[in-house]
Amino acid sequence: MTANLLDFDLEGLAVFCERLGEKRFRAVQLFRWIHQKGASQFDDMSDLAKSLREKLKGVAHIKAMPVVSQHLSADGTIKWLFDVGDGNAVEAVFIPESDRGTLCVSSQAGCAVGCRFCSTGHQGFSRNLTTGEIIAQLWFAEHFLRQHLKRDERVISNVVMMGMGEPLQNYNALIPALRVMLDDHAYGLSRRRVTVSTSGIVPMIDRLAQDCPVALAVSLHAPNDALRDTLVPLNLKYPLAQLIAACHRYLAHAPRDFITFEYCMLDGVNDTDACARQLVERIQAHPGAWCKLNLIPFNPFPASGLLRSKPERVEAFARILNDAGIITTIRKTRGDDIDAACGQLAGDVKDRTRVMVRMERNRSLRALAVEAPVTGTEGAGA
Repeated sequence: MTANLLDFDLEGLAVFCERLGEKRFRAVQLFRWIHQKGASQFDDMSDLAKSLREKLKGVAHIKAMPVVSQHLSADGTIKWLFDVGDGNAVEAVFIPESDRGTLCVSSQAGCAVGCRFCSTGHQGFSRNLTTGEIIAQLWFAEHFLRQHLKRDERVISNVVMMGMGEPLQNYNALIPALRVMLDDHAYGLSRRRVTVSTSGIVPMIDRLAQDCPVALAVSLHAPNDALRDTLVPLNLKYPLAQLIAACHRYLAHAPRDFITFEYCMLDGVNDTDACARQLVERIQAHPGAWCKLNLIPFNPFPASGLLRSKPERVEAFARILNDAGIITTIRKTRGDDIDAACGQLAGDVKDRTRVMVRMERNRSLRALAVEAPVTGTEGAGA
């Protein structure tokens, strides 16, 4: 089987070339052709020796994932659905702004965290993506957009690992992918413009700080453990005190002087004035302007049983935080008409793990247990 060169960061590609008897500078040339110029055929790499091009044809290839569908929103947002094999698919979303172009990238097919408000979590988990599958989303999108927009310069200025999956549960594939994004011979993105979003895996936040510190966004969604336990199951393992302590440790290595907290606004659940005041108290327990809050309008889906907070409630919540000196923004929804908004990245993907069937079966079993409890006498006669 030949190697997909999208799987390698520059160091990995240098090792691959050395095994072919080639010097390191050949890896740099190859890296530039692949990522800066979008080449997928070795014959197009004109400054590589013909002997090397022929050698590469026998041992390597450059291949993105097949595009299942492409949807263009009225606001310019573009969503792609990529086939990753075995009936699995992942999505990437490009969000254009006047001052930047942001690509939202997936790290897993499905997600195992199971946040209550996230439609991807309700799909269940299929598998981790490889480094090549993570980078292929950026590689395809960047070079498609250059042609689509008729531009020679870079289109994607920001990458957020906020698509399908929990990036820090796919750490070994994530780190080389981040290094490709940051490498000046590839996409040359600033560490400040690459963001990893996590639901709060404390040990891996500490590892990221040492291995490849980029901007960090944490899915908070609640001001106390009791509520967060019900919204983000991972909180049972890594409660808020541990998570916030990890965020403070990360700040010593981060390219920005703040952590972003994502907070999905759920009607009557986490959007009350009392919740806002608890959040202020928790944040101000640590002095300084060390974090920013990003309030996210919830994108409803039937299985969640949740509703979006009313705009006036979101504004009132934000006012309490801002009045306390905590920088707070309200995210503008993008791509609603193509199910590309935050938490919606499972709209076109089948429930391959039958998680919804299993959840419904468990609910039914619990209901039966309540309706018909087994007594000690009945158990003895069974």
